[in-house]
Amino acid sequence: MSEEQPLQQVEESWLEQPLDHFNRLKVKTFSQKFFVNEAHWDRPDGPVFLFIGGEGPIFKFDVLAGHHVEMAQQHRALLLAVEHRFYGDSINPDGLKTESLADLSSQQALADLAAFHGYICHKFNLTSRNLWVSFGGSYSGALSAWFRGKFPNLVYAAVASSAPVEAKLDFSAYNHVVGLSLKNTAVGGSEKCWAQVQLAFAAVEAELIAGNFSQLAADFSCCQIPQNLDDQIELMQNLAGVIMGAVQYNEEGVLMSISEICDLMTNISGEHTEMKPYSRLIKLAQIYRSSTEEKCLDVSHEKTIQDLMDTYYGGDEPHTHRVLYINGGIDPWKELSVVQGGGEVQSVFIDDTAHCADMSSRRFAKRDSLRKARQEIEKQVSDWLRTASLEKMD
Repeated sequence: MSEEQPLQQVEESWLEQPLDHFNRLKVKTFSQKFFVNEAHWDRPDGPVFLFIGGEGPIFKFDVLAGHHVEMAQQHRALLLAVEHRFYGDSINPDGLKTESLADLSSQQALADLAAFHGYICHKFNLTSRNLWVSFGGSYSGALSAWFRGKFPNLVYAAVASSAPVEAKLDFSAYNHVVGLSLKNTAVGGSEKCWAQVQLAFAAVEAELIAGNFSQLAADFSCCQIPQNLDDQIELMQNLAGVIMGAVQYNEEGVLMSISEICDLMTNISGEHTEMKPYSRLIKLAQIYRSSTEEKCLDVSHEKTIQDLMDTYYGGDEPHTHRVLYINGGIDPWKELSVVQGGGEVQSVFIDDTAHCADMSSRRFAKRDSLRKARQEIEKQVSDWLRTASLEKMD
């Protein structure tokens, strides 16, 4: 039924959660949003598939479509999606005040999941016979792995797609993978493409060094003239973000693909014949703005939230059992994830796919490698549930 399911099958609900699970003197709470889809559930003992929200809102779509939903149909599971604190609708009116952001952490988010587990068990009269499997991608993939690691008594197994579980302050390896991906002919890249991109950014840097800030602002339609160092860094990051986003989400319908970027950067026919790398980058930025409906490129330096903890979670050597780590070969975030299994660590590596590519519905799985990987994931989830059934019988 997947995408064709009527939205009426999805129930929207709310759970009142403590803002601080670790300080009983604090009594403030927030309302956490979640969705329930019982359409496939084999009552009363069917498994529970939990989709964990990350740094953004959740949607009814999250319990109606995707690989986890297709597996829920197969295993007749209760489907849940829970929103992350401070994102979407799960935030208090004063939630973005500086003093409130102390309660925005992965530890608090995991405590939310533990409390949510208890609430759902009570609401649906669940028992130990209802096995929980958590799912997440990117940051929420890390949460999925950590939830299993920190609360193994609550969640039987976890699927962690493109999960950056290692903390690294200077993550230069991300750009290294971007470069390799832009040279990867299997996904439309080439050596020439990577060389052109490097020349384009070297030209932007030269303009900054020369102090041609107004010209840069005009060329790239910046909202502000990047006169101070922070704004200059923001400009470079935003331009690099166009390239990095294309690589990270290649062929997933987000902006341009690697093949399209490399075509623009290397094409010597038609209007592009005499274009220098700098001019090609300007053209690329224009296409990006037109696709995002941005009137200008915002280079004001006013952003930041970063939090990852090696010591608390175990980094890229997590002490977890029954966690499946899934990564794509052209995803830069693979450098912070677990890409090689061994011992109790299980992993699936897909050479030519991007960030969280395995999580989409089967109709988006066009590459043979992705279809094969999805079969491996399905087999692993089936094996977990089969093993649990046998354990119950002993």
